[in-house]
Amino acid sequence: MYRFVATSALLSSVASAAPQGWSALSILSSADASYQTSGAGDYGNAGGYGTTGSASPAMTDDAQPTTVSGTRVLKSAPSVAIDQSGNVPGYTNADASFADDSVTPLTEIPTSFGMNSQIPASHVSADVGGSQVSSYPTGYTSHGPYSGTATTTGAVMNTPYVYPEGTIPTGPVAATKTYYNTNGMLQTNEPIPYTPAGGLGTNGSEPRYMVESDFDYESLALGLYQEWIELDAFNNAVALFSEEEFLRYGLTPEDVSLIQFMGQQEQGHATLITNLLGETAPVQCTYNHPFTNPREFVDYQQILTRWGESGVWGFINHLDSREVGQLLAQSIATEARQEMIFRQMSGLHPMPVWFEAGIPQSWAWTFMAPYISSCPENQTRLAWQNFPALHVANQANINRVSPNDTAIWERVDNRTSSPATIPEQDDSCINLNKTGYGCGPAITRNRSEPLSFPGKQVLLEWDTPGKPVGPNNSYVTSVSDVAGEPAYVAWAAQLNLTYTPLTVTGPNTGYTYQPNATVYENGQQIVNGTMFIAVTDTDMPLTPFNLSMINPHVLALGVYQAG
Repeated sequence: MYRFVATSALLSSVASAAPQGWSALSILSSADASYQTSGAGDYGNAGGYGTTGSASPAMTDDAQPTTVSGTRVLKSAPSVAIDQSGNVPGYTNADASFADDSVTPLTEIPTSFGMNSQIPASHVSADVGGSQVSSYPTGYTSHGPYSGTATTTGAVMNTPYVYPEGTIPTGPVAATKTYYNTNGMLQTNEPIPYTPAGGLGTNGSEPRYMVESDFDYESLALGLYQEWIELDAFNNAVALFSEEEFLRYGLTPEDVSLIQFMGQQEQGHATLITNLLGETAPVQCTYNHPFTNPREFVDYQQILTRWGESGVWGFINHLDSREVGQLLAQSIATEARQEMIFRQMSGLHPMPVWFEAGIPQSWAWTFMAPYISSCPENQTRLAWQNFPALHVANQANINRVSPNDTAIWERVDNRTSSPATIPEQDDSCINLNKTGYGCGPAITRNRSEPLSFPGKQVLLEWDTPGKPVGPNNSYVTSVSDVAGEPAYVAWAAQLNLTYTPLTVTGPNTGYTYQPNATVYENGQQIVNGTMFIAVTDTDMPLTPFNLSMINPHVLALGVYQAG
């Protein structure tokens, strides 16, 4: 008899009604859920293998608070999202009639629209914006691993610590967070017409577009490191590979032009964040990218842009400077589009999730650092932690017709975000023109055989702390002094942090099973897309807004290619 424990921080009841005096967080706090099964293979039950608790409360008349695992929660709450199956009257088997259903044959195709079709433009003066921090690239730049000796090591730190024990204690909901609207009407007088009371930065004060704390500075500095590595990777691939090489993997000159434009977007983003940080902003470094052909490049980029985007979602609403957060949101919206485009170029579904996850800064830095070879002298260093790498030995190969045939270690190297290898032609889906099986560049793909599935055994290996990584090998992987023995695998995806038991099979090796859980009842599977996993010593329930509290309990960190 095996016992599987899973906890998940679900925001599935965020829209449910809360009685007066009860905070939303009380509803969002999830209790530990235990599942008994008859054996390791019994993961096809309704609860699922290592699944989270129900995403929606039961519909009962009892809505009185109770105490579960020390947290006051509601036994049930009426949901406002009822009967959303999509079978709305008038849309089931709809067959609208139109004035003309016939298809007009296309008999003449213009070869050139010519100058006569252009609308003449009136002369307007060009307003010149501020200068960019990076000039347009002119060709391939040097790359490769660092071979020197670090003169400085470790993250930026100071002492004494506010919490010497190494963890920030959990506390109750802030006493000021009491607002709840029971009638849909304005509860406070408006300051001016059409402007409800409340909000931050709405009192008419002039915005100050600069970081306001060490937290802001270090978060933005990390973001700038991300912009620089993306800028370099995009431009490097365009300069490195020929038109014929791109075409070999289904990427046309127009696709290459799009990649080139994304590099120009990164110049704008790097300029923005540099201006927000000031004179000590980090500059561009030298990188050690893992790709040797266009296919490996787009696979690497769909992973790199995933943790680049998620890394910002994780901290943006914690910034002291709301003004900086506003500009950063306008930047990261573009990054999200880049991630989707690289998934399309990789033959993956562009957005197989309902929500994009946010991750702590130390997670993003852990994923990024192994791909930075060296940085200039006096480069601004970061305060974030580098965790040991967590490797998925049987990581699904997106290039295979049958991902379930993926062998052990089908990656180009042992860094956690490096792309999959390309199999022999008779096993490859890259140039296969068959619906449900091909994985060449496309607007979308819906593969008959998924990359992963609930109950899949996931084989794991993780590094020992103390490994030099990052620019000039000057950062060192570490775990907290309070971290215990590895016991769980945390799955960070969408709105959830879900745990499955870790079975340790030897030194720094073990396995778990992919959980079977949904974001909402009868809805999207939590585990999908390109997501994040961690080996931990605890299954503490956390939500997207306080996910960083898991850091002292993380023993290794990795990327999981679920879909």
